[in-house]
Amino acid sequence: MPIPEDVTGHEIDKDVQQELQSLPKGLAEDVAKNLVMVARLIDEDPAGAYGYSKVALRLASRVAAVREAAGFAAYANQKFSEALAEFRAARRMTGSVELWPVMADCERGLGRPEKALDMAGAPEVSKLDKAGQVEMRLVAAGARRDMGQLDAAIVTLQSPELASNSVQPWTARLRYAYADALLAAGREDEAREWFAKAVESDKDGSTDASDRLAELDGVEFVDAEVDVDADDDVEDKSDDEDEQQ
Repeated sequence: MPIPEDVTGHEIDKDVQQELQSLPKGLAEDVAKNLVMVARLIDEDPAGAYGYSKVALRLASRVAAVREAAGFAAYANQKFSEALAEFRAARRMTGSVELWPVMADCERGLGRPEKALDMAGAPEVSKLDKAGQVEMRLVAAGARRDMGQLDAAIVTLQSPELASNSVQPWTARLRYAYADALLAAGREDEAREWFAKAVESDKDGSTDASDRLAELDGVEFVDAEVDVDADDDVEDKSDDEDEQQ
């Protein structure tokens, strides 16, 4: 697959660069460039990111960072079985538990919420950092919802991190998930309160909390272009009527 001229391969994290040092220099550069493309495209063009991940995987399947990137690219394309296999391979290579929450979410994607809940109660969770533990809580709550256990999902999300007034990278998503669970349980007033809190903490627009809040408040957004076209039609009809008169 073509690599844009502005991609050098040096854009990747230093830790990944260090992993690639085990490869011949030219090969390492090619792999790095493909990994850069995976990171660049994974949000806007998941299919494109997946293509570049397969190239990197073909070139360096024994590098943990490559297996991890391939896992996230497959995950972004909802290829959960493939993603889980790649994440497991990366974990075997590194011994890290960092991927545990996303592995559990893959189990959800494969229609196995019970397995995701088993993973949420595993010893590996205690080894996760705070962000990882919050992510695991989100996955566990999602698994509860998959099983129709709305009240249990709500309780799962109730935590010191949810109650805290400090804003962390995970705060908006945690508050949003809690609001969404409350709404699904028919607790609309509480849901509105938490969607509002999610909006307050969502500085980079990572959720659609503002849209959900507006929907609860009965606010309708009108497409300005549609209005302009409608006005033009009215003016054209008026002009026609004037000419006929």
